Amino acid sequence: MKKFLCVLLTVALLAITFVACSNGGSTEDTTAANNAAKETLVMATNAEFPPYEYHEGDKIVGIDAEIAQAIADKLGMELKIEDVAFDSIIPGVQAKKYDMGMAGMTVNDERLKSVDFSTSYAKGVQVVIVKNDSDIKTVDDVKGKKVGVQTSTTGDIYATDDFGEKNITRFDNGAVAVQALVAGKVDCVIIDNEPAKSYVEANEGLKILETEYVEEEYAICFNKENTELKDKVNKALDELTKDGTVQKIIDKYIKA
Repeated sequence: MKKFLCVLLTVALLAITFVACSNGGSTEDTTAANNAAKETLVMATNAEFPPYEYHEGDKIVGIDAEIAQAIADKLGMELKIEDVAFDSIIPGVQAKKYDMGMAGMTVNDERLKSVDFSTSYAKGVQVVIVKNDSDIKTVDDVKGKKVGVQTSTTGDIYATDDFGEKNITRFDNGAVAVQALVAGKVDCVIIDNEPAKSYVEANEGLKILETEYVEEEYAICFNKENTELKDKVNKALDELTKDGTVQKIIDKYIKA
């Protein structure tokens, strides 16, 4: 009898162990599924372009960063921002190193040869920064002068076309170009109006010409093969524009 009871207890114990192991595996699988990481949306930018993207401590903030986060939230994705040189954004998107590029980037024919773009989400204006005592009074006076630009920006492209390669000096970012102006190495700097305001405010003795140089629209760039992501982003961007989110973000950084 004792032997029989022992056998029964052993069988029961094995059964409980089997069930426990089975349930344990199922619970782990469920937990893993529930805790699975969101798909990551990798955005390349150049965080030297306030108020569109710039560093605030260790964090990249600005118009583009917030709009990108709103898009990622709409898509149920985790946003990751990579801070890179501006002229490496498009090559990186082409090579599928980044999912998209967002850096106050203007759509133009040259860039359209390499990447596709979303619908526009903001307007920009290229302006000319000069010293207060400069003899450059209008854009027409820039001809024949030494012009500082940020490499591969539309300011670089337009200025090279209008004023000639020999008159253009390229810099890694706008801040370095402005320092070259302060030091007298260039006669003016052509850059977007919003960062231009920040640079002039931070450097005494500079001003922005009243005459605008070029008006343009900003959009997000994608690998030409990644039409699915572009379409999803466009849909999210359209919804965020219609519900006022995009304008609210822009108004937060650019006061009327």
